[in-house]
Amino acid sequence: MINSIIKYIFYSLFAGIVPVPIEVPLTRRDAGSQQIGFLLGSCNVSVALTSELCLKGLPKMAANGEVVAFKGWPKLNWVVTEHLGKTPKDWSPSPRVTDETPAYTEYTNDRDGSVMGVTVNRAATLAHCRSLTTACNYTEGEVMVCVLDFKREVGLWHSILTSVFNGMHVIFIPYALMKVNPASWMQMITKYRASIAVVKSRDLHWGLLATRDHRDISLASLRLLLVSDGANPWSLSSCDQFLSVFQNKGLRPDAICPCASSSEALTVSLRRPGRAGVNATGRGVLSMQGLSYGVVRVDQENSLTSLTLQDCGQVMPGAVIVVVRMDGVPSLCKTDEVGEICVNSSASGSGYWGLQGLTNQTFKVQPLQADGTTISDAEYVRSGLLGFLGPGGLVFVCGSRTGLMSISGRKHNADDIIATVLAVEPMKFIYRGRIAVFSVKVLRDERICVIAEQRPDCSEEESFQWLSRVLQAVDSIHQVGIYCLVLVNPNCLPKTPLGGIHLSETKRRFLDGSLHPANVLLCPHTCVTNLPKPREIHSDVGPASVMVGNIVQGNRLASASGRDLGVVDEDSDTAKKYQFISEILKWRSTSTADHVIFTLLNSKGAVSTTMTCSQLHKRAERVACLLLDRAKVNTGDHVALVYPPGLDLIVAFYGCLYAGVVPVTVRPPHPQNLQTTLPTVAMIANISKSVLILSTQNVIKLLKSKEASNVVDIKSWPLTLDTDDLPKRKLPNIYRAPTAEMIAYLDFSVSTTGMLAGIKMSHSAVTSLCRSMKLACELYPSRHVALVLDPYCGLGFALWCLSSVYSGHHSILIPPSEVEVNPSLWLSAVSQYKVRDTFASYGVMELCTKGLGSSVGLLKQKNVNLACVRTCVVVAEERPRINLTSSFSKLFGPLGLSPRAVSTSFGCRVNIGICLQGASSPEPSTVYVDLRALRNDRVTLVIIANPDTKGQCGDSHLGEIWVQSPHTSGGYFTIFGDESSYADHFNARLVTGTTGEVYARTGYLGFLRRTENVQADGELHDAVFVVGALDETIMLRGMRYHPIDIEICILRCHKKVSECAVFTWTNLLVVVVELEGSESEALDLVPLVTNCVLEEHFLIVGVVVVVDPGVVPINSRGEKQRMHLRDGFLADQLDPIFVAYNM
Repeated sequence: MINSIIKYIFYSLFAGIVPVPIEVPLTRRDAGSQQIGFLLGSCNVSVALTSELCLKGLPKMAANGEVVAFKGWPKLNWVVTEHLGKTPKDWSPSPRVTDETPAYTEYTNDRDGSVMGVTVNRAATLAHCRSLTTACNYTEGEVMVCVLDFKREVGLWHSILTSVFNGMHVIFIPYALMKVNPASWMQMITKYRASIAVVKSRDLHWGLLATRDHRDISLASLRLLLVSDGANPWSLSSCDQFLSVFQNKGLRPDAICPCASSSEALTVSLRRPGRAGVNATGRGVLSMQGLSYGVVRVDQENSLTSLTLQDCGQVMPGAVIVVVRMDGVPSLCKTDEVGEICVNSSASGSGYWGLQGLTNQTFKVQPLQADGTTISDAEYVRSGLLGFLGPGGLVFVCGSRTGLMSISGRKHNADDIIATVLAVEPMKFIYRGRIAVFSVKVLRDERICVIAEQRPDCSEEESFQWLSRVLQAVDSIHQVGIYCLVLVNPNCLPKTPLGGIHLSETKRRFLDGSLHPANVLLCPHTCVTNLPKPREIHSDVGPASVMVGNIVQGNRLASASGRDLGVVDEDSDTAKKYQFISEILKWRSTSTADHVIFTLLNSKGAVSTTMTCSQLHKRAERVACLLLDRAKVNTGDHVALVYPPGLDLIVAFYGCLYAGVVPVTVRPPHPQNLQTTLPTVAMIANISKSVLILSTQNVIKLLKSKEASNVVDIKSWPLTLDTDDLPKRKLPNIYRAPTAEMIAYLDFSVSTTGMLAGIKMSHSAVTSLCRSMKLACELYPSRHVALVLDPYCGLGFALWCLSSVYSGHHSILIPPSEVEVNPSLWLSAVSQYKVRDTFASYGVMELCTKGLGSSVGLLKQKNVNLACVRTCVVVAEERPRINLTSSFSKLFGPLGLSPRAVSTSFGCRVNIGICLQGASSPEPSTVYVDLRALRNDRVTLVIIANPDTKGQCGDSHLGEIWVQSPHTSGGYFTIFGDESSYADHFNARLVTGTTGEVYARTGYLGFLRRTENVQADGELHDAVFVVGALDETIMLRGMRYHPIDIEICILRCHKKVSECAVFTWTNLLVVVVELEGSESEALDLVPLVTNCVLEEHFLIVGVVVVVDPGVVPINSRGEKQRMHLRDGFLADQLDPIFVAYNM
């Protein structure tokens, strides 16, 4: 291989072309090979010269046996240079090119891992060879042993270019041989009596460990042991130990010569071999704290916080060096300041190939004096080495630009941190010393990350003990905290071709979440000291003053109203007839007896059952007979209806109204999840004071099963009756309540904060709600409306059970569970029945978006057409999920769905239908709100009522939404939780303005904003924007956070996060993330989650819990049950994959 490289380089020089020596990737995914490919592409490389052995090792395509196309590489013609024919007699080299022509391009890595090509021209190459010859006293015929990479830097300059320049004999030791026999290079020195060895401090260390091979070693012939990484401060210990062991083997102390170099400046300095005297060598004991501030301060020799530096020799012949400031303009440093070493020499690189801007910054530096003038017209090259000049012109290097980490105004060298970590007991905890240290930018500052391979068969307890010791050691020695400590399994860190750690690839995998750690420890609480100050809540200006201020400034007060329902004479016969939904059904059963108002579809899209007005009325009568005859219910009793979504639920509901009892709709328990669903059924049946449970035989059997008895006391169930076999008797008379203000039904729902609340809906509220929806959506008997909702509470129940009976339209009922089986069911039904108005939940919309993403073309082939849809409304009690509705609109746009048709409704416990996108409503508006302003209870872009002062807010001011409506519920029947704080929810009054009016407090934060859209009445539209529930908000650092905002940013941080939820625990923010991947990827999420929440929300995550998919509980409306999740976390019931407690 080495013979080939030498030939290739000199072939190229003879031919007048520019060689680019590189490592050959062995697989398509070799670390860093993509960046090498970009370099080759920018250099317009089209031919790759290689050896037969190397070509055999390259991955090939199975089809034609050609070399695979490596990612990012240009198309190359691979040419084997062995077995070439003789040169023709008439061949002559190309005409001599100028000295300024590039001789070769050497690749180098930037701090971020990008590969650049440093161009060295022919004059500089020759000057460098002369300079090295002079400094090292090279002579013809000398024997050199080289252990370094001969394709770049010191290995290339000494063992190939300068050796040919001087006619020296070079013995190369491949890296593969060094791994097998670390003493092989010393054996070659002994065998060939070599006078020169070019090594790294790593090779000295490996040679020391190969003790059994030391017996026959003789280094007496060695006059120059060139240590190529002498610029690394920690090479000193290897040099000292090697000398102490091998001095009795003939090694002379003045033979060890460290040097400093870089790809850009070539050789910066080199300790001259064989020199003795006062300033021949030097070393200094410096304070690491002083170095972190960029100053040179002498420290005590045995201090833990000191760093002992050895010199890197004198400046190269014919070169001038200066030390300039690391940041800002290149001003000269004082003698006691650390800066970047810059070189002016004829033997240095001329620029980065094809990168003129970076070339000007690096290769054409003109240092400035204190007064701002340049020191001369000469241009200097930045070496990337950080150091200072010592006595006698000795160069001291204490770090490099690529390894520099700037933390809170102080600068730390990655090599210093590595040395400290490697010294932590037990010394051999890190597998083969394989460690990477780098910094990542989080919240406007760099944070130190340490990634190391732990030794095999290491227990978790050992790992965390070692991690704790590392934190203490780095803190005490460097006075800096480590942000993230990661341990991976042996041989899992990406390697360079010569076996070192590929730093930039390690960092990339860490930030991409593809490192797969075995252990991780984050310390944001101790490291992040630049968080914004907590918000102080000041006693605010009074509500009256705020109102006066709004009036003086000409601000509108936040108030919006819906369409007028018209004046109804309550004493008229028509009004009395429409006071009760049960009487409307009775009227429809005679006036439009055969009109189909309900159709239930199954998962195949076939009609499962239909029901006319007459059939519903007759079956409801039979249920009423069952209640009166068998259950012996009394007027006003509460009856729990535990039915799956379908027509039986509707029949049972009207049967209850006919019998004069109050129905309570309850979601049946899930057979596969009784542990969590059955207690809710029991709780609602209990606190609603239900005297009877009506259901189907199958559900009743489940309620009384052995499995159910393990979860609840089945003896506590009230009387149960099934409606599968109803009596044939006709009901003598239908119950009519004395007044429409009496309770029609109870609506129970579990909020996302875990509060179970039952609200009372009066008969007048029911008919008012139905009338409002009829007017808003223009619902008539000829209309078809498709519903994919859970029919147990809120607007979903009203649409499923009430609206069709009131308006007479045809409701196509699709249980959401059927859409889970067949995601295309809903859209196919909408197309088939030419539905104009459809209502769905976020859960169904998400199912369709995820399940049909690749099936839109197939649906088009099946003639699914959504152009008929005028309104597609998501029924919800939360802030609109803009991303989901936008994705849905965009995905199904090709099927004719208009984006203007998709909108969201808003309801809550106090009023289940506050906002709804009607037929004549203006288009939905979107407003972009600054998250920082939202946290501080402001909306900056330009409420209703301030929840604390109860004063009315101005337009675009954030506050609690209050509502006044005839279909507002009649109050809480019961609240399972803190009842006292909800006492004024239904009779709130403003303290300013119209103080006599009574409102219902929704418990939701939002704001009103007048838009440019025009309503049906010609007025400008007042849009209501819902931000989130007050109960759900998290108060941290004096600011109000909405969990959904934090969760959205977490969902973006890694592609394997399928769902997440946040809550607080003892003032700590807890994040639960669902991992959609293998368990080995779980720990990848911890740093990414912590980083993104810090960056976007200025919050430190206290605990990260990684769980399996499906652990975050979601209710029937698609809302996360965060408090249930919190209870499960505290009770240790989540069965997590990993729990990370950030320090």
